[in-house]
Amino acid sequence: MDVFGDLRRMNKRQLYYQVLNFAMIVSSALMIWKGLIVVTGSESPIVVVLSGSMEPAFHRGDLLFLTNFHEDPIRAGEIVVFKVEGRDIPIVHRVIKVHEKENGDIKFLTKGDNNEVDDRGLYKEGQNWLEKKDVVGRARGFLPYVGMVTIVMNDYPKFKYAVLAIMGAFVLLKRES
Repeated sequence: MDVFGDLRRMNKRQLYYQVLNFAMIVSSALMIWKGLIVVTGSESPIVVVLSGSMEPAFHRGDLLFLTNFHEDPIRAGEIVVFKVEGRDIPIVHRVIKVHEKENGDIKFLTKGDNNEVDDRGLYKEGQNWLEKKDVVGRARGFLPYVGMVTIVMNDYPKFKYAVLAIMGAFVLLKRES
């Protein structure tokens, strides 16, 4: 495959068209993502389970669909995705205890289904409970193992860049008839 030869044979108009086509694909994906954020109320409407801590409910690589409507109360037994201060990666675990104060504040404790102990060791130092502000979303559905692509790309960055380069080259070099 002579990539540079194909680029040289394109006239400027074809090249501009292909670049604009590529930009439209990228911007469409971003618009869909932002639309999902608005519709679901979650800052991250789709997440991948990265560990086996929630087995047998969810396995490593499962793709979760989240919502985060603040008016819905959090209940024991729900599966939530939360972020802990000082950690970049959100955690997917089940709510095991809910503590509701008289003033309406809700605090809760989580635990992975496959873990022996609750998550207090994962929370920031001195924090014993999570609050609603820590929640990224609640699991509403999933696709098994679809997220393995994400895990493989994060584990092997060179593979990720190779796939992205091939996809970009395909979009730029594909000629419309």
